[in-house]
Amino acid sequence: MSDLDLARDAIAGIAALRGAGEPQRLGGLTNLVFRAGDFCLRIPGKGTEEYIDRANEAVAAREAARAGVSPEVIHVDEATGVMVTRFIDGAVTMSPEHFRTRPGAPGRAGQAFRKLHESGAVFPFRFELFAMIDDYLGILATKDVALPEGYHDVVREAEAVRAALSAHPLPLAPCHCDPLCENFLDTGGRMWIVDWEYSGMNDPMWDLGDLSVEGGFDADQDEEMLRAYFEGAPGAGDRGRMVIYKAMCDLLWTLWGLIQLANGNPADDFRAYADGRFARCKALMATPEFARHLAAVRAG
Repeated sequence: MSDLDLARDAIAGIAALRGAGEPQRLGGLTNLVFRAGDFCLRIPGKGTEEYIDRANEAVAAREAARAGVSPEVIHVDEATGVMVTRFIDGAVTMSPEHFRTRPGAPGRAGQAFRKLHESGAVFPFRFELFAMIDDYLGILATKDVALPEGYHDVVREAEAVRAALSAHPLPLAPCHCDPLCENFLDTGGRMWIVDWEYSGMNDPMWDLGDLSVEGGFDADQDEEMLRAYFEGAPGAGDRGRMVIYKAMCDLLWTLWGLIQLANGNPADDFRAYADGRFARCKALMATPEFARHLAAVRAG
């Protein structure tokens, strides 16, 4: 069955979408995403049931909509993961290039993160970095795919990061946890965030560090995002946490990429994706700046 046929079948079974017209394929790295009239239809990709809890996602998506940072949720089927949200007219799906060229975009993302993190929402999942690494390694142990050389050595080195982050933990906040550029929709006056599959209660600096990595932000973009988020200059500890999470998100998403490779996801070259992320993680952790930021976090 073609992707369009899958969408047509899903639309036929959802009352809110009847009469919405022919679906139009949008983006999606692991999932199938379509526009159907005034709505957006998301059909989960193959294999995502191994590591996504759809009930948790549904709660987070609705809470994020109530917080005003995500579109209204119209329909969720927690058994299949099919979700329908309101389509945001006039919004541009973001990319690293758009974050570079649309004036104020990093700042609007920082403002959206602050609105989410301060919303008081409670997500059912606890996004715990090192537990997720263990979980993903467990999944990969059942599959015929090789880890990048030296991966376990870097995980052991990251114990110093775990200790520093634990020394002065921030209060957990409702976080997106997977801020790909494409999960941001920008109207020019407001930034919306979509796709809550990995969301959970987390250190809020994870979201900022991960977006910086995904968007390939330079120092000026980081500064714009941070100042918008904190409504002023961040402290050395907060800045350090953001930088540390740049490396840690690459360490985690390396494994995610290998799971996509093992599942035969055709959306990207996931071997190159995983190897590239792991190389970037190692390079950042080897810099003097990383050691300085780690010390700032340890000092609190």
